Amino acid sequence: MQRRGFLAGSAASLAALGLPPAPAWGQGAPIDVPEVSTAARRWAEVEFRPSTLSLEERLAEMAFFHRAARPFRGMRLYILSETIGTHVYEARVLARAFAEITGVTVVHDLVQEGEVVNRIQQQRRTGRNFYDAYVNDSDFIGTHYRFGGVVPLSDWMAGDGADVTLPTLDVDDFFGRAFCTAPDGRLYQLPDQQFANLYWFRHDWFQREDLQETFRARFGYDLGVPVNWKAYEDIADFFTNTVKEIDGRRVWGHMDYGARDPSLGWRFTDAWLPIAGAGDTGLPNGHPVADWGIRVEDCVPVGSSVARGGAANSPAAVYALRKYLEWLEKYAPPEAAGMSFSEAGPVPARGDIAQQVFWYSAFMPDMVRPGSAVMNPDGTAKWRMAPTPRGAYWRPGMKQGYQDCGAWTLMESTPVPRRKAAWLYAQFCVCKSVSLKKAMVGLTPIRDSDMRSSAMTDAAPGLGGLVEFYRSPARTLWTPTGPNVPHYPLLAQLWWQVISAARAGRATPQEALDRLAAAQDDILGRLRQAPGIERCAPALAEAEDPAAWLARPGAPKSGLADEEGRGETIPYAEIVRQWQGGG
Repeated sequence: MQRRGFLAGSAASLAALGLPPAPAWGQGAPIDVPEVSTAARRWAEVEFRPSTLSLEERLAEMAFFHRAARPFRGMRLYILSETIGTHVYEARVLARAFAEITGVTVVHDLVQEGEVVNRIQQQRRTGRNFYDAYVNDSDFIGTHYRFGGVVPLSDWMAGDGADVTLPTLDVDDFFGRAFCTAPDGRLYQLPDQQFANLYWFRHDWFQREDLQETFRARFGYDLGVPVNWKAYEDIADFFTNTVKEIDGRRVWGHMDYGARDPSLGWRFTDAWLPIAGAGDTGLPNGHPVADWGIRVEDCVPVGSSVARGGAANSPAAVYALRKYLEWLEKYAPPEAAGMSFSEAGPVPARGDIAQQVFWYSAFMPDMVRPGSAVMNPDGTAKWRMAPTPRGAYWRPGMKQGYQDCGAWTLMESTPVPRRKAAWLYAQFCVCKSVSLKKAMVGLTPIRDSDMRSSAMTDAAPGLGGLVEFYRSPARTLWTPTGPNVPHYPLLAQLWWQVISAARAGRATPQEALDRLAAAQDDILGRLRQAPGIERCAPALAEAEDPAAWLARPGAPKSGLADEEGRGETIPYAEIVRQWQGGG
């Protein structure tokens, strides 16, 4: 299989495997147990705590993996995921645990997200089995659904994979399940880690009476969590240009990143246009126009330019890009413009940032680390996370932000025995015995039962609103890229190049997005004849006068006479009340 060269520089060695019967979709049938190895008992008693399962229930799950692995003992599996703390824990701890329990070794490679994209595409394209399983973002759901090559897990659990599906897997317990389900109703991926892109702010600073009085005197309303972009901008201006220093240290009212790097594309494709209000209403993604400004009729993408009914270069999209550029230049620390996603993410933990409109909770481990400038000595947080402020074009019924869902993905090119073994490892990494401890380590929770546990209740004061958010129905308003995007890898590479041109001043926001819309339409047109596309192939609509589309209801939306409006804020205590009350 020539895997050695392909795996050059692979990370830690690990473990996984499986076998006995289970019902389709892994719904709560009792496990008929018995023999538990010494290794399984040691891991269940020591490492896999806290857990929502009792020790006996954990031992039952471990017995399943031990027994199911028998046909695969001595096998070496190859797994690929991106480099974040959750996957580091899997590679260093869970893989070793699985090896000791099952006798199967797993080489779990950790690479940057862009490389995961490249490698899964290479396997799909060549049909060669480079890896036995991937943790691949659910943003690929539109690609997997259209191009095949990925095993629909709902079919797998009811068919060839039934004998290696954990009876207590409990798919309904995963709150990212909807993100991994295609328009045909089949589950294509299984969530492994999940994090939201929310508003982050220094709650302790916002509570100061002197700052509240000064802000109210200047802007005429209360300093609080911004509901809209105008309030966010006012607060950014306030801390950057009025407050300037707190405790003798220069402070900034905004944080972002702007390096010419593929991660600059995520800054926009991770729902910045819907947050601005560029798309249509509908959950989990707008319809017929969703996250990337692409219009879909039924399941067929027909265009992203305004001339074809898309919104990628619409007034709302231009507004979104303009605000990003203005805020980065005026209110962020100077070094932010040269940072990438991974470099900028931990910056608020320095203690000199007042707020961030677009903050991934995946960086929470940096915030809560002992000695962090944004944690109190007693372990409680000085900061909070809150709903993302909404742009001027946003309307009720639209998604409110982005949520990343990294999910286990099996390929058709993987031989069935290896696929079964890899499926067992995947389930081991998300089973109820393991999931709560993993969530406490990586802070990327996936199960509703874990979020409602007493362990999470106890941890909540140090997690700045994470627990309250995930216990609330509000979490359904933050969703990943949806099925409107027919080929994530090809289209994603356009965004960072176009955005970087605008950031460097080589194009106005309108010029940059006109280029983006044209380039996306070109790819959509070529995908019509792409080899391997199995369903819902793009079919470009005839171009019309953009004015005709802007005059119609829904997206694309015509420009607003006033894109600024008046700032609106809400007390954080009210947000918590709404979340706890199900509002």
